Amino acid sequence: MGGRTFRDYECTTIHLSKAERMKKSRSTYICQSCGYHSPRWMGKCPECGDWNSFLEELVELGLKKRSEPAKPMRSAVAMTEIEDVAETRLWSGIDEFDRVMGGGIVLGSIVLLGGNPGVGKSTILLQICAALAKSRDKILYISGEESLQQIKMRSVRLGSDFPGLLLFSETDIDSVSSVIRDEKPALAIVDSIQTVYSRDLESLPGNVSQVRYCGHLLASLAKEEQLPIVLVGHVTKAGNIAGPRVLEHLVDALFLLEGDEHYTYRVLRAVKNRFGSTNEVGIFEMTDRGLIEVKNPSEYLLAQRSDGTSGSVVTVSMEGSRSLMVEVQALVSPTSYGVPQRTATGIDHRRLAMLLAVLEKRAGYRFGTQDVFVNAAGGLRLVEPGVDLGIAVAIVSSLTDKPIGGDVAVIGEVGLGGEIRGISHLAKRIAEAGRLGFNRVVFPKKGLKQLESNGTIQYVGVESVPEAIRAVIG
Repeated sequence: MGGRTFRDYECTTIHLSKAERMKKSRSTYICQSCGYHSPRWMGKCPECGDWNSFLEELVELGLKKRSEPAKPMRSAVAMTEIEDVAETRLWSGIDEFDRVMGGGIVLGSIVLLGGNPGVGKSTILLQICAALAKSRDKILYISGEESLQQIKMRSVRLGSDFPGLLLFSETDIDSVSSVIRDEKPALAIVDSIQTVYSRDLESLPGNVSQVRYCGHLLASLAKEEQLPIVLVGHVTKAGNIAGPRVLEHLVDALFLLEGDEHYTYRVLRAVKNRFGSTNEVGIFEMTDRGLIEVKNPSEYLLAQRSDGTSGSVVTVSMEGSRSLMVEVQALVSPTSYGVPQRTATGIDHRRLAMLLAVLEKRAGYRFGTQDVFVNAAGGLRLVEPGVDLGIAVAIVSSLTDKPIGGDVAVIGEVGLGGEIRGISHLAKRIAEAGRLGFNRVVFPKKGLKQLESNGTIQYVGVESVPEAIRAVIG
């Protein structure tokens, strides 16, 4: 053994293992959709089911020493001893945005705004900055994707070129945190969280570790300084916020800006909101002057509707506290393939399959040799069950090639037994239909008791799908 004892080898082994724990890093694979860790690469994530979402990242084995002393321990406090604090909100000046937020941005909150590339996230935030810069001293806009000159060009085009709007182009989280602490703005915007990184981590910007770490730092900064911070997040192909799902749990509010590339309208939808309702939506129109609020969305969505066409039905959908008149279109034609097609745009395809099964079983219509295409006109996405009856009637209208009158609106939820179930906010839906000139409204018969007679609108209460079809089509 060359004159060395076993004790010498034991000491060397202990010394090397300690050095490895403090200096070396190990490689791990992390799912970029949900943050699941795996010691090896996997094609499909066992946690969220996404494919090809694992990326290799380096994780330090040793624990870092504390740079600051630990905070003193605190004791629990009775709820009755906590002082009541009035809720303070920051009004952006854009009514649609403030309504979705629940009445403005709460001070000390951290908000995540997501959306597809090019949908208008940076545009609407610059417009909010411009509206606030008129009445506030400092509004800070931090961009990690564009240079100051690019932001300046967009600001001039949108008319948001104000002295109170401060621009900062940086991706280092330490510099971002430092400028927020120094400037103490009324509102800080970070565009986007996927571009910000920390030098303490070896992974690339946008990876799970970077997004999680930077998100926690900014959330702590917002609470500490009592200033609102808005983060911009990208959206994956599946429609989820890019990065770990822990970021969605970290923020106080999560909003998605949705829109079809073939349409000019945009919908701001609340997914999570600790300070307001998650049912509200805001509707905007994309123009060369930015996003313009749509004050009358029902009239906007029905502007291009043509009467006398079979398969076209107008229904009323509740988007939060707002009622929207939407045209549902259906096309039923003989199939040229062995298996008939079922295509739904703006409507859940599973809901469409259920409605077709109800029409076959309870109403006697046959779709085994028919292709069925259903579309929510205008590119709107309908998710609430109150539009079921309108979809079913539109399908039968196209199958029988019988058009429906242009002054008829159809509302109701369809059950598996073919019954028409009651819906919420019935009076508000009918009032919206009457405001736009609809003279006849078909809805669940149970709702007749809660409505007062209206001389301008004919109420038609129905209990089943066959009864609704006879009342509308004949």
